[in-house]
Amino acid sequence: MVGFTATLWVVHLINVLLSTPMSPGGLNIHGIRPLDFSGLAGVLWAPFLHGDWAHLMGNSVPFLIFGFLAMSGGVGQWLAVTSLIWLVGGMGVWVAGGIGTLHIGASGVVFGWLTFLLVRGLFSRSLPQIGVAIVLFFFYGGILWGVLPGQPGVSWQGHLFGALGGALAAWLVAKSLASRQSRPSLTPGLS
Repeated sequence: MVGFTATLWVVHLINVLLSTPMSPGGLNIHGIRPLDFSGLAGVLWAPFLHGDWAHLMGNSVPFLIFGFLAMSGGVGQWLAVTSLIWLVGGMGVWVAGGIGTLHIGASGVVFGWLTFLLVRGLFSRSLPQIGVAIVLFFFYGGILWGVLPGQPGVSWQGHLFGALGGALAAWLVAKSLASRQSRPSLTPGLS
């Protein structure tokens, strides 16, 4: 997660270096442009792009913490969860983000991981995961208001669809774990 977070910083540094008075957007032009087929590739790139250093700093700490905690189920599960959040969040923004707008930033992934961490214990009926969710909600629950419209220049759609992707990922992980636990063992018992 440290390397992944560092990648966000390196991309932003490159973005700053590429921004010129003639092209002030730099790499940010590759963000999500809703309902514009040329902006569909932004679904893949938007989480790497940030408007300024403050935007990047605001995303970095929760990105690092939530991403690290989401890895508790293993790297394979984390990759699946992150991919689902990334795609659901990005496609949701592409469909509902508002024509003529540009959406960038990792906060959709952050909201997805937070929601995943908050609800996975409920779906899997795991007391330790519910305990983690309670602690996270105490410290970070207030940011969930970001799924509602209201703050100009903030992609509440990214937050909302990222959170929905996280809830879907938590449900699918719990369902997968339950189906693995209910399968009979193929190992013969010793008598």
